Amino acid sequence: MVNPTHNDFKHSIDVHTDDLAIVYCLRAISDKVQKSRNQRIAWGNTKNTDWRNNKNCVTFRFTEKEYRENFKKEALRMLNNNLFEFGSEKDNNPATKAEPSSISMSYKK
Repeated sequence: MVNPTHNDFKHSIDVHTDDLAIVYCLRAISDKVQKSRNQRIAWGNTKNTDWRNNKNCVTFRFTEKEYRENFKKEALRMLNNNLFEFGSEKDNNPATKAEPSSISMSYKK
């Protein structure tokens, strides 16, 4: 179910990268350019498992088209664009609440 706050984050862009470190950088960039509201929603559902399960693709969502455009500009300015590729953009693709992640740690002895 989409709640009102998540529903406002409807301007999406898909990004493909084979480098998980780039996903971490893109999360930071999305956090920076989403100037209002809860910035964490912009990069919700981009967990490592989400990226792997979606064939190395993640979706970022913003409350304004301008924020999405700024995300693209900043990503191209800061990162080597040979390491990622922008995919489809949608203007009516609201965010959904992320499932809590289950973190399991194992230690080698």
